[in-house]
Amino acid sequence: MPIQRLSTPEAIAKVASDADLVHIDVRSVPEFEAGHAPNAYNIPLMHMGPGGMVPNPEFAAEVQAHFTKDQEILVSCKAGGRSARAAAVLEGLGYTRLLDQIGGWSGGNDDAGWVAGGGPSTTTTLPGHDHASLKR
Repeated sequence: MPIQRLSTPEAIAKVASDADLVHIDVRSVPEFEAGHAPNAYNIPLMHMGPGGMVPNPEFAAEVQAHFTKDQEILVSCKAGGRSARAAAVLEGLGYTRLLDQIGGWSGGNDDAGWVAGGGPSTTTTLPGHDHASLKR
């Protein structure tokens, strides 16, 4: 099944209505800690480095270690670019039920984003949802 692109209202509704949905926020750890959707897992596609963003070489392995290829997964980021790349990586690994939130946390791609769209947010991370717990 191809990657399904969701607007922010669609993503918010999906998260609210589907308890089995896995929500992976691929923003960097500092971005995630500044605010995220309440049930999101943080597996960064890119890390903040001294000179800017650098790829997380363990991204694919970290996702594969925790989530099966048949689970429905919503991927989100800051503005939609990293989540689209992350969804493509996961599709290449054989994940078949992928959703990509096109507007991200802050908005982009003509979408207001999670915060402006009224999505629930928190700075408290559920146990086992932070990158330190999920990394290999």
